[in-house]
Amino acid sequence: MAQLGKPVPPFNYDSVAELFPTRNDVALLHAGTWRLKRQPIGYGRFARAAYAIRYAIEELPTELLLATCLKIDEQLFDGDGIRCLYDSEDYPLVRRARALEAVNVQQLS
Repeated sequence: MAQLGKPVPPFNYDSVAELFPTRNDVALLHAGTWRLKRQPIGYGRFARAAYAIRYAIEELPTELLLATCLKIDEQLFDGDGIRCLYDSEDYPLVRRARALEAVNVQQLS
């Protein structure tokens, strides 16, 4: 299992990703007890890691992001690692703040 934290380049934003509300929920899935227990609030499976990262940063409340764990290709990223992926120059999607800035600029012109 990869160490939680900052990503090591190169990173594939097109990989399938799973978003867990806590690291403990990752352990439940791999212990085979996932189907026996309730699906945790906030769990999501995403076709592309970029979508999972955007959801975690732009949609989850900050206090939930602190405990959130993102699993991509057997690597785990904590809230800080997810933030690093989102802030990376390689991040392929338009970020909400930048999208809003573009709309505001267009409205002013």
